[in-house]
Amino acid sequence: MKRIVEIVPARPGWYARWRLAPDTTRCYPVSLWALLEETDEGGREVIGVDAVGQWPGSEENEAGGEFVRYLFQPPESGAPEDAAQPDELGVEPTRQPARLKAV
Repeated sequence: MKRIVEIVPARPGWYARWRLAPDTTRCYPVSLWALLEETDEGGREVIGVDAVGQWPGSEENEAGGEFVRYLFQPPESGAPEDAAQPDELGVEPTRQPARLKAV
């Protein structure tokens, strides 16, 4: 079992790239980074949660999507070619990090 040790907002410029089809990828901005720890073994890993709430290993990710990698592109150089647009994310453009909701 894993537990969240720490959550920090992601700086602008970080993206999670997902493969939606053999020749199609989509990048979503990373909203936050979470440090996870294995409760049994003590191993740790960092995962990024993107603007649509997906992260590698989640069972609730977009159907058929496969995580490829995280990438950083300085904000002044613009978004990656395959970046999702704000209207695709269902949100208004903002510079504020996403907030986690208690379940």
